[in-house]
Amino acid sequence: MANEEECRAALDLIRARLAKVHPELFAEHVVERTISCRISDLGLTLHSAIHRGGLDPFEPAEDARPAQVRLTVSSDDLVALANDELHAAKAWATGRLKVEAGFRDLLRLRKLL
Repeated sequence: MANEEECRAALDLIRARLAKVHPELFAEHVVERTISCRISDLGLTLHSAIHRGGLDPFEPAEDARPAQVRLTVSSDDLVALANDELHAAKAWATGRLKVEAGFRDLLRLRKLL
């Protein structure tokens, strides 16, 4: 089981990867949304926001409002996703990654991942 520091590093790696997407392509597929990432085996939920400028750092939740896009994943699977050892579509199809979002948001995310 990965620890909190490893999970935060994995999320930072994902942020860095998204930062490499061409700005015009990124802006074309991204609308402003709040995002939560629940790391199920650690009982930890981190929040962020995505917008045309990128993905903000993930931080512990300061309020109880639900995010518009909610991800649930185990710590080990999060690290594997960040290290390209697990593909997001495969993780989602096998239930290892749960995504709760509107249909249009799911389509947008698919184009960026």
